[in-house]
Amino acid sequence: MGSAWQNWLSKRFKFDQKKQLRQKDVLVFIYQQGYLFLVLILITFIAGINYANNLILGFCFLIGAVLCISFYLTFKQLHALTIEVRSYEIGQVGQALHLGIYFGQEQKQARYLWIKVDKQLHKLYLSELKQAFHLSFSPEQRGKFLYPEIQIFSVYPFGLVRAWTYIYLQQESWIAPKSTVSAAENKNTHHRFEQDVDEFRELKDYREGEPLQAVSWKHAARGQGLYVKVFEQYQDQHLIEIHYDHMPSPSHEEKLSLIMGLVEQCEQLNCAYSIYLPNAQLPSGTGDKQLLQAKLLLAQA
Repeated sequence: MGSAWQNWLSKRFKFDQKKQLRQKDVLVFIYQQGYLFLVLILITFIAGINYANNLILGFCFLIGAVLCISFYLTFKQLHALTIEVRSYEIGQVGQALHLGIYFGQEQKQARYLWIKVDKQLHKLYLSELKQAFHLSFSPEQRGKFLYPEIQIFSVYPFGLVRAWTYIYLQQESWIAPKSTVSAAENKNTHHRFEQDVDEFRELKDYREGEPLQAVSWKHAARGQGLYVKVFEQYQDQHLIEIHYDHMPSPSHEEKLSLIMGLVEQCEQLNCAYSIYLPNAQLPSGTGDKQLLQAKLLLAQA
């Protein structure tokens, strides 16, 4: 029964990337204190009938009207709200994976919402035409990451009625392994790098993202600008090939973690690198694009 209910919900509230909530997208029902309110309405109605007391009956109709108005006001908290979700394609074990939720409304209206995801519960106040909110997840396993069910609800204004909707994301993210580098390997990499920068070649303009170790600080101190020292060995010969079979571990996951550690070291040293896995490989390169491709390759391995 529970599985069938979840399947129905996932189909009914399937979410691609952007959606404006309509009447069919918002569920409304009595919430917690609302049940006590129903009991109060019932008691006052019975008392008014039994004692033929118009004052008690009038009070009964008044609180009944309050409950009916609560249904409308709470429903309006979600109705016509535009929701857009943006996810990152690639994450990494041990690092937060962020999910951006962007809310929009045609006219400025105060909305008091709650966002519930697993054990997370966040209070959100919307008052602008466009407003952003970010959720954070902590992936613990490498591979495909499926986002959990997201529930957005409101109990404004009296807490008698709850209006809610679900977001079942169709997007997915890939999680790269956590980087692992042994102390010996870390020392060897730095040692090889220091040996390879012996032969000076030329100076070139500094570009954002390049290692500060290579900056010519003498020229900077003279006010001549930021330049980077280019060495013969560093530019032309410092290419690293990372082979899956050469990793010192029998475990598949540990091998991928060691490769991830070497990739991060190469990026820190601005060294070109290539990756060779049993069923895939990544050509030589460096930079942000190369790092993302490496993470994706290791996540899917």
